[in-house]
Amino acid sequence: MRDTTRTLLKVQAEDCPDETLKALQSKLTQQYDDFYAKYGLIHSKKNKSVLRDDCSYNLLLTLEKEYDKDKLVTKSDIFTKRTIKPSKAAEHVDTALEALTISMAETARVDLDYMSKLTDMSPEKLISDLKGEIFLVPGTENTYQSASEYLSGDIRQKLDKAQAFAETDSRFAENVTALEKAMPEPLKAGDIEVKIGATWIDPKLYEQFLYETLGTPRENRTDVQARFFWQKPKHVKVEYSEHTGQFHIENKRADQSVNSTREFGTRKMNAYEIMESLLNLKDPKIYKTVEVPDGMGDTKEKRVIDIEATKIAQQKATKLKNAFKDWIFKTPERAVPLVEQYNRQFNSVRPREYDGSALRFPGMNNSITLREHQKNAIAHALFGGNTLFAHVVGAGKTFEMIASVMESKRLGLCTKPLMAVPNHLTEQIGEDFQKLYPSANILIATKNDFKKENRQQLFAKIATGDFDAVIIGHSQLGMIPLSKERQEAILTDQINDIIAGIEELKKSEGSKFQVKQMERTKKSLEAKLEKLGKSHDDILTFEEMGVDKLVVDELHEFKNVPTVTKLTNVAGISSSASQKALDLFMKVRYLDEKTGGKGFIGATGTPIAAPFELK
Repeated sequence: MRDTTRTLLKVQAEDCPDETLKALQSKLTQQYDDFYAKYGLIHSKKNKSVLRDDCSYNLLLTLEKEYDKDKLVTKSDIFTKRTIKPSKAAEHVDTALEALTISMAETARVDLDYMSKLTDMSPEKLISDLKGEIFLVPGTENTYQSASEYLSGDIRQKLDKAQAFAETDSRFAENVTALEKAMPEPLKAGDIEVKIGATWIDPKLYEQFLYETLGTPRENRTDVQARFFWQKPKHVKVEYSEHTGQFHIENKRADQSVNSTREFGTRKMNAYEIMESLLNLKDPKIYKTVEVPDGMGDTKEKRVIDIEATKIAQQKATKLKNAFKDWIFKTPERAVPLVEQYNRQFNSVRPREYDGSALRFPGMNNSITLREHQKNAIAHALFGGNTLFAHVVGAGKTFEMIASVMESKRLGLCTKPLMAVPNHLTEQIGEDFQKLYPSANILIATKNDFKKENRQQLFAKIATGDFDAVIIGHSQLGMIPLSKERQEAILTDQINDIIAGIEELKKSEGSKFQVKQMERTKKSLEAKLEKLGKSHDDILTFEEMGVDKLVVDELHEFKNVPTVTKLTNVAGISSSASQKALDLFMKVRYLDEKTGGKGFIGATGTPIAAPFELK
């Protein structure tokens, strides 16, 4: 029955005559009816326990379209209809634009040789006819990109490169012109809101704001040297640490003027201390010590927020914020370079639009028609980089993932795709895969496969088999280790970053609590590194399996990669690490290196998890 089904799919793909089709359909009907009479549904628990180790079991499941408990209701269309129609690419077109459309659909790139065969035009003629539709990429000999690809992304970066090449090569003049037109409309000072704590602002500007607003004494300014070499100056200096993401103001108590302690600050928290809190995106808080019962008839000291003093400090903070807002763009000497910097850093990206209307999907079940948004999403996964399918539930993400895998394999964009789905959905996704691509050769891993005694055999099967896709559960993905060398390198990098961060904090007299937290994290990573060094597991690694495309369904289950942020008590942002998320993060980093940022697809209906129920 399995062999007949595969033969039936093969001859349909080869556009067999109706007589051949009907003969095979009749044979399959007889085989299925005999099987059903003896053993019941293929979906039955008993048959599943016997047949599930055969990688074609999911193909056989698709023969039963509808069933009720232990009774067959409807057989699949393959028994009576032609479910696969051969999809042939055009062999000849008349225009260069048509050839470009077919080239993108069939090769996922601008392939001038292929386009020449389609049109009988020379590459030179095609380039001439497609002026404005394709662009020569600077720094390459003969690589062209479509306008949708070239005129998207970081336009300013591409423009800088094109202008540099245009100085010596006139061919790139059209690149410069097109990129200038594609550049997002530049924002003006009135369109930009700069808040205290923005890290793209030079710390020297924050320093200058304090000097001018508070009238910092000359001897406390960094641009004034001490009169005598033995004098140690108390410069009020604003510093920023890249390692910790923290601002620090040195010598905050050096200036005890009215502006510092009354106008923009208080006696308990002066303006420089308030400013440091604002720079680190925190509300200023003032504490006091009170005595409280210790539960044993005596009292003990406890630090609590001084509500009245804190209210006054926060009022002064608001005053500082307003002063900064008025000051930052007040003079052209400051405003012009800041606006230019903002536009360069944050207003240079144009999103790419993807059109999947020309995709053909050879081998897909012809009774299933993908919707426009699904085709466009698949085009995004094929022609763009790492992709997130973030459609609402019911929009068809499963078929998008499956079709993206099969098209990537057909176009040579990947050789071994791995799909990780929720554990309880592996077989259901397998059925959907066979439903959409009946002739696909897929491997579905089961719980039994990941038992210690069977794991190595499964990994070897994945590494040596030529499957269209391998489907595993989320928990099983974590059982496939990265190589010891790669894990050691990642852990060492993290430890080195933390060491540098601790040194920065100590140098800037940062929070002792932060230092202790970072030292605790460092010890934890060192313990992992030591444990890794003692490991002698000779199991096949993720790299050795040859996976070059990873697709993860229900991606929201991998949240909580540790996030470095100055903000506190932000719902949905955790400073604690999820091992599950960290493992996926490291594997995606590896795939980015291997594929140039084109080896990952994620899918979720809830890309943003609300911390509370929306009313």
